[in-house]
Amino acid sequence: MTSTGVCAAVSIAQALRSQIPDGAEVELFSSDLQRTLRTADEVAEAFRVKPVLDRRLREKSYGEAEGRPQEWLDRRFIPPPAAGERMDHDEGVQGAETKASWARRIYAAMDEILRNPCEHQIIVTHGGSLTCVVASWIKMPIESAGYASFRAPSGSITTLREDDFFHNRQVVSLGDTRHLVSAQTG
Repeated sequence: MTSTGVCAAVSIAQALRSQIPDGAEVELFSSDLQRTLRTADEVAEAFRVKPVLDRRLREKSYGEAEGRPQEWLDRRFIPPPAAGERMDHDEGVQGAETKASWARRIYAAMDEILRNPCEHQIIVTHGGSLTCVVASWIKMPIESAGYASFRAPSGSITTLREDDFFHNRQVVSLGDTRHLVSAQTG
């Protein structure tokens, strides 16, 4: 992780710590890939919890493109059609996950996480996987997620909340980066 990434991880942990009351029960879940582990470690330290590493929270697999230059993938990638089947679309890269299999993986992780009755659950994952996390949270059926894209900058915080009365689910903020700005100026 770059020094900027380390600063972002610290800022994320501090911002979350300031938003969640002292003494509140907190659970922390993270992708097991290196890019998320440093952030998860900072958050774990701030809350004195142990992160639960879950490979289902990983980013989308691009099969044989992994570890190769972006240019290699760009030459082979077949974008999904504007209309028609998008979730099971073959992107033209051997071994790449379809959007459907990626979504099913993230949805399964979210189902398991949300079965826990903990009021504050923190999920550290990758930018692309955020779409599946949010879609799962709002209970968007997987087959309807072909056009969904919830984009957020790297190092940002997305806040999801369920109200205690109606049990409606809200996307309170998507990709909040105020903590990064204050870290750069402070």
